[in-house]
Amino acid sequence: MTLHPTDAHAPASAAVIEQRTIYPIPHSERMGHPRDLFSVWFGTNTTILTVITGALASAMFHLPLMTGCLALLLGNLVGGVFMALHAAQGPRLGVPQMVQTCGQFGSMGAVPMILLVVFIYIGFSASNLVVGGEGFHLALPWLGYTGGVLAVTALSAFPAFWGYRTIHTITKLISLGCGIAIIWALVCILGNAEAYTLLGSFGHTTLPGFMGAVSVAALWQLAYAPYVSDYSRYLPNSKQGAKHAFHATYWGSALGTLLPMFLGTILGIITPRSSEILPTLMHYLGGAGPLIMTMLVIGITVANGMSIYCGSLSSLMLLQMVYPKHHFGVRTRIGVTASLMLFVLLLTMLMTHDFMETYTEFLNLLMIIMIPWTSINLIDYYLIQHGSYDVASFFRPDGGRYGRYNVPALICYALGVAVQIPFVSNHLYTGPIAQLLGHADISWAIGLVLTSLIYLFMTKKSRTTISS
Repeated sequence: MTLHPTDAHAPASAAVIEQRTIYPIPHSERMGHPRDLFSVWFGTNTTILTVITGALASAMFHLPLMTGCLALLLGNLVGGVFMALHAAQGPRLGVPQMVQTCGQFGSMGAVPMILLVVFIYIGFSASNLVVGGEGFHLALPWLGYTGGVLAVTALSAFPAFWGYRTIHTITKLISLGCGIAIIWALVCILGNAEAYTLLGSFGHTTLPGFMGAVSVAALWQLAYAPYVSDYSRYLPNSKQGAKHAFHATYWGSALGTLLPMFLGTILGIITPRSSEILPTLMHYLGGAGPLIMTMLVIGITVANGMSIYCGSLSSLMLLQMVYPKHHFGVRTRIGVTASLMLFVLLLTMLMTHDFMETYTEFLNLLMIIMIPWTSINLIDYYLIQHGSYDVASFFRPDGGRYGRYNVPALICYALGVAVQIPFVSNHLYTGPIAQLLGHADISWAIGLVLTSLIYLFMTKKSRTTISS
């Protein structure tokens, strides 16, 4: 592949490998319109993994169809707000999302946050490979499961290596193709008399089940928070643009998620065992099955490439902290990208058994570690700094104006994790308050609110102490 030099005056092309990595995007290279973000997040969410996630509402929480869909709707609409609020940070600061974490936690204090987020990227990428490999195996049996995983990995390489502009271009195509595929699948299943009968007699509504499904949907949105600025950092910086970026991101992600999750809820009801979600989908699609499944798997390769791309940017920031005088360019990014893809491929081989249970526990872990970070990041950006940061300090060894460690932020993060524990309810642990609530898990909501309040209090106290 050829590395093309950056030309600020040349038109952007999806065929040109992105040259910028973690460093600020010059205003002369800003391009695009906030509306472009709609297709990025709509296309990213119309994938098989989104369908599998929606299936948890019925397969794991045993909710009837209407209650399950309502819970998923509520979770997506609420969680999407916090996810989309990160969209304005990209145009304003011009750097990837996790680079900005130095502004809240300090240059070295940001290291554990970035490491956790790299783990999230790897986890989602491995999940994509498992589901995509199975989907390819069902659509193209001659590939086999291993061949399907390798095919997903190979197709993911293009968006992961080529970067920002390529991802923006491909997601426009994926939005259309996968959107049609999801609608076709819904029509096929709802038009089947046998499936229609099963839908009317399944499950029962419980508070723990309803809150569990709400939490899964909200977390699906919140888990994208570390991604958001990576795909808006090339946009021109303007107050109106930031508002439009929020709406395009919010509605793209929320609307792109709902139909796949509703399809998943239906499949969870009509599938005998949770491990047979995709075979059941193929059965009801009939002769169109191979084509529809192939389209959905191609969609997941783009989402997978996005996770790897974001993981490479965050990994470069970790290298920058270790080697602060070094400038990491596109060749290093490509090397890191290849290393991450190989690691994810190896990890995937460990996730093939009891995937639904493994994936559910992965989401539970995300819920605990992600909430405090997104709360601190948003409160600091909107209410403390009002979007005004010294971007150059993010790359200084001593952290510049933000220092090496922001102790109040780190303490607040730890407290944000701790306050969730009594409200957690999953297969591994159920907190005392969750038990009183009938095993309903509302830890994510408690974490969002209390972390925000704690951070505001600690920041105000810290400033008062400095002033006095």
